Amino acid sequence: MTAPTKEAQRAELHKTIWRIANDLRGSVDGWDFKTYVLGLLFYRFISENLTAYLNELEQKTNPGFNYAAISDEDAEFGRDETVNEKGFYILPSELFENVRKRARDDENLNETLENVFKNIEGSARGTASEDDLKGLFEDLDVNSTKLGQTVAKRNEKLVKLLDAFGDLELGKFADNTIDAFGDAYEYLMTMYASSAGKSGGEFFTPQEVSELLARITVVGKTEVNKVYDPACGSGSMLLQFAKVLGKENVHQGFFGQEINLTTYNLCRINMFLHDINYEKFQIAHGDTLIDPAHMDDEPFEAIVSNPPYSTKWEGKDNPLLINDPRYAPAGVLAPKSKADLAFTMHMVSWLATSGTAAIVEFPGVLYRGGAEQTIRKYLIDNNFVDAVIQLPPDLFFGTTIATCVIVLKKSKTDNRTLFIDASEQFVRGGNKNKLTAENQQKILDAFTAREEIEHFARLVENREIAENDYNIAVSSYVEPVDLREEVDIMELNAEIAGIVQRQAKLRGEIDAIVAEIEGAEV
Repeated sequence: MTAPTKEAQRAELHKTIWRIANDLRGSVDGWDFKTYVLGLLFYRFISENLTAYLNELEQKTNPGFNYAAISDEDAEFGRDETVNEKGFYILPSELFENVRKRARDDENLNETLENVFKNIEGSARGTASEDDLKGLFEDLDVNSTKLGQTVAKRNEKLVKLLDAFGDLELGKFADNTIDAFGDAYEYLMTMYASSAGKSGGEFFTPQEVSELLARITVVGKTEVNKVYDPACGSGSMLLQFAKVLGKENVHQGFFGQEINLTTYNLCRINMFLHDINYEKFQIAHGDTLIDPAHMDDEPFEAIVSNPPYSTKWEGKDNPLLINDPRYAPAGVLAPKSKADLAFTMHMVSWLATSGTAAIVEFPGVLYRGGAEQTIRKYLIDNNFVDAVIQLPPDLFFGTTIATCVIVLKKSKTDNRTLFIDASEQFVRGGNKNKLTAENQQKILDAFTAREEIEHFARLVENREIAENDYNIAVSSYVEPVDLREEVDIMELNAEIAGIVQRQAKLRGEIDAIVAEIEGAEV
């Protein structure tokens, strides 16, 4: 019997997660319920991650060693060294597998879990990893009435959750199948974003779109120094670099900032779930536009982002912003009701000379007038816009609008901008459109070749864009395929004439029949 394929394993994993979510949801709204699902998945992950790490170290000299089986007292000797390496510590009695074994008989399971989570976060206090661990379990409220009206009911549901996620086949670290954890996380985010509508789409970018942007920013490279996302959401875009290049080839790590506290916590969890060590990521909480967190870390060689569409910001109401070195070069600020191009200006400012940024944009920023036109003028006149890619409609959760991608560079070799119309590059999957691997490759090939392809890609001189009032909508430069049927007028006229003749003949025949009938009646 052959081993199941990766796709089959993934399908089974997704099926199991969906069943757990439906069986256990009850009174908890799906979008809230994901907090419990992801939190306990994370708890299991770091428990097994730590156990595997310590077992591997100790079994070199003690083959029968099992960290989960030793006493808490015996475990204390390795705490400091382990925290320094892994960023956290969990005593054997507080590991997922041991808490789960006792769960059914633990009348205070909610308190047990609450203390475990506090202890995990507390293990990093005063160390280099403190900021990476702080608040990670904050949204996982084991005392919430959403789990049940009584402590007994809440604990009953917590037992079911521990058992359900304890039984999930997520692979063993020694078998190098840790991706199952990351895949489970991504599936949960996709599932809940789909059902949550706009609230989910605000901070979850479909994996295939994230992958395309990451691949665009590293064309011709096998390694980068640092990667950055100023509106990083749950981190799905940043983590594509680990898949595209390998996490070891992102040398100084993954940097991002997120304004939403819950999503910020999810992003840090996501980093751990993808086995990114705390030393390799710097995720900050806050408003990038007003209070950027990584000023000492810029510039960045690769930047990807899907900022919130048409979000409000202080803009010209804050007199300090017009002198901010990120925005000042354009001479104007993005409109208060549409911060899209403020994010764009921030990214071009923090982009390394040899770097590339790929940004998902709302289509209006490509052609609207006023301050946005002035900002586009700055970007085009300084030759920062490398390409504009029109994406298909209905790719993202929460919107059916066809978004686009603006690619920025500071070291272009020509004064032209590449426009790619990829609006037809999709397949319908479920209730959303999807970019297949073939769709992605066609876009990437056109971007890399930087040559004209009829009805698909066109290189445009920047002076032509200037003459077109700095409109950079793809439809203004790439002529779509004309699907109208070509008609031969002479042939059509002859056909019409034939129809007229046949019509006249039929009318004559009908008149004759009517006359005959009337004559018979007389």
